[in-house]
Amino acid sequence: MNQHIDWWRHAVVYEVYPRSFQDSNGDGIGDLDGITARLPYLKGLGVDAVWIAPFFRSPMRDFGYDVSDYLDVDPMFGTMRSFETLVECAHSLGLRVMIDLVLSHSSDQHPWFAASRADRSNLQADWYVWADAKPDGTPPNNWLSIFGGSAWQWDTRREQYYLHNFLASQPDLNFHTPAVQDALLEVARFWLVRGVDGFRLDTVNFYTHDRQLRNNPPQPRGQFAGAAHRSNPYAWQRHLHDKTQPENLVFIERLRALCEGFPGSVLLGEIGDDQQYKTLAEYTAGDKRLQMAYVFRLLERACSARHLAGVLEEYLRDASRSRVCWSVGNHDVERVASRWSAWGATARQRAELAAALLLSLPGGKCIYQGEELGLTEVDVPFEQLRDPFGITMWPQKMGRDGCRTPMPWTRAPGAGFTTGTPWLPIADEHLPLAVREQVGDAGSLHAFYVDWLGWHRGERLLRDGALQLLAPTDQVLAFERVAGGESLICVFNLSGEPADYRIDRNAVAVEGRSIGALLEGGEVRLERCGMLFARVKTAA
Repeated sequence: MNQHIDWWRHAVVYEVYPRSFQDSNGDGIGDLDGITARLPYLKGLGVDAVWIAPFFRSPMRDFGYDVSDYLDVDPMFGTMRSFETLVECAHSLGLRVMIDLVLSHSSDQHPWFAASRADRSNLQADWYVWADAKPDGTPPNNWLSIFGGSAWQWDTRREQYYLHNFLASQPDLNFHTPAVQDALLEVARFWLVRGVDGFRLDTVNFYTHDRQLRNNPPQPRGQFAGAAHRSNPYAWQRHLHDKTQPENLVFIERLRALCEGFPGSVLLGEIGDDQQYKTLAEYTAGDKRLQMAYVFRLLERACSARHLAGVLEEYLRDASRSRVCWSVGNHDVERVASRWSAWGATARQRAELAAALLLSLPGGKCIYQGEELGLTEVDVPFEQLRDPFGITMWPQKMGRDGCRTPMPWTRAPGAGFTTGTPWLPIADEHLPLAVREQVGDAGSLHAFYVDWLGWHRGERLLRDGALQLLAPTDQVLAFERVAGGESLICVFNLSGEPADYRIDRNAVAVEGRSIGALLEGGEVRLERCGMLFARVKTAA
């Protein structure tokens, strides 16, 4: 599928978390054959590509984000032939396939790490980030792990510390070693040869660290880093030295050069940084780095009209010329129908509003599995938690299990996901939202998604229009998409109370696109969680 090499510019990518999408063999864990069986559903939904979270061999300490073999499928998910069949089937349906590459770190069970930790003089000794202790035996610096505690773990074999930005069982690879970069490029080549259409690059700005291992300074008083919660000490530092180093861009350019040999392949980066849009702009600059990237600004809890206007102002100031991929949910954050509960109204109304807002923004979009059904966050009891981050941060509910529960396909036992015992509990409240209950129902949220994805695909202003922010109010977020002498005004009531908004131009509401809204003489009356789309001729 190398035709239309710029397919990604306006693409809608559907993220599949394979453990929870579809189980084909009754072991309670989703797999690749299950994904293949459900590809017609994704085609019918109207997305352009599927992004599959990691399925490589792994001890599953972080459920696949700790890779022990980059070049093989974990038997839990199937075989290499299972993957090849998935790609063939997806391409036959006109769907692209992107896979999740976790390059910043591996599992401590990877043969590379086993060799590296054996002693200080072997050929792979510097493939990971090792450092001597301070004279008092403490870690080399103050860097912290996102999962809690020091980012340094003592190893008795080498009598040194190794760096881990996440779990201690996820040691960071040393990108200052050329052989590491070469090996990881061969990993990417391996999967490109097998037909993938691109990569979602996990923690793409974490690859390279400061060679001098300088301490991170504290955040200014009252400020906290990125999307991390203030109850996590990681949020208390300015992350100037443990990630987002200039040398990182050299490797990204090498990876992009490799992908250029496979026309149509795309690099989608995940950026978590203190200055998210500035970093995104740097990482997508020109035509030698990432094609697009996403940040966490729409994945936070804050969702007021003025806050989201501030997010868009930040984007326009720092990255308006960049290629952004927008999302309101993924496998790492609370489901949007629950997370943005400050909007009031019902979960269904919030889900519709979030979807319409997402699809109104320029560039690519990601939809997380189940968003099209309106799935809410599941309150998983502590004794059933599987997420190591959630267990560590308990009782502050920061874990990821609540958004990773199995996809409900039917109301039957196992929700059509499995005939066995599911790896995470299936929520009773999700059963009425199952795919079988919604597909074919013109009034369902699924039908809303199908309709709006179709409009997104065919509406020129949503594809090509520049984003111009209009003045927000305490309740209303408004912007327009402008191109070719025409403007599409998008107005959203991000509150649980009725709201008014003034449009100072002769606008005409787009038929079938306004929900809970009335436009008369430039005055917009919006019901709670209402939205209006209006067309304006801006020039002859």
